[in-house]
Amino acid sequence: MALKQVSSNKCFEGLQKVFEHDSAELKCKMKFGIYLPPKAETGKCPVLYWLSGLTCTEQNFITKAGFHQAAAEHGLIVVAPDTSPRGCNIEGEDESWDFGTGAGFYVDATEDPWKTNYRMYSYIKDELPKLINANFPTDPERMSIFGHSMGGHGALILALKNPGKYKSVSAFAPICNPIQCQWGKKALGGYLGSDVSKWEAYDATQLVKSYPDSHLDILIDQGKDDQFLSAGQLLPDNFIAACTERKIPVVFRLQQGYDHSYFFIATFINDHIRHHAKYLNA
Repeated sequence: MALKQVSSNKCFEGLQKVFEHDSAELKCKMKFGIYLPPKAETGKCPVLYWLSGLTCTEQNFITKAGFHQAAAEHGLIVVAPDTSPRGCNIEGEDESWDFGTGAGFYVDATEDPWKTNYRMYSYIKDELPKLINANFPTDPERMSIFGHSMGGHGALILALKNPGKYKSVSAFAPICNPIQCQWGKKALGGYLGSDVSKWEAYDATQLVKSYPDSHLDILIDQGKDDQFLSAGQLLPDNFIAACTERKIPVVFRLQQGYDHSYFFIATFINDHIRHHAKYLNA
């Protein structure tokens, strides 16, 4: 599958690039950011996938998070895809910020008119890693995932639905229990229909209840002054309770004074890179 380079910038002796490709899964052109650390010039590197939140593109993380220095030091390739298909000419795709364009929710839609293009779950799980592994110096056996908000939800469900696929998982302010919050009800209802039992397959709090073993070390950072936490959109307590019941280790850090923004992410990103490097470079 052909990759078209959109941009390339030297950063901490590595290269931050953006590519575009035709996605077979999403049936549209997609962009992703990829950081190639200096180590990638001489050998294969593990890959860390970042999933962004509502309204984001591949640009938000690569320009705002400040992850490059830590990724260079630990020799990690970091991939940041877009958050949804774009330009599919689906009626209503641009009507609201929390559904449609920029809001793929990392599910495979089953409802018209979304089901043809809105297959972000399969895109992240299968198509994108195959593309990355075929075109860059990766070690396919060493892969981890993290994300923010809607992307934190995506990272958690991908790790929980695919035991052993990812070496580690972490999240910033993830949507932990989407079947119980307004964002989740709107997105899952729109993409998957009215049968709530289908929604549960994409809900981290539900998935953790049947996760087959405890070999998943989860790190979550949450800003205490996050407006979406107080609005009941994120519901981390429900997820932590489910993890505790199943004896699945989760480190949950409530960060005093921090909100939902990339200022929060940039403050703690190095901790997350270290968390993943511990497993990816083991």
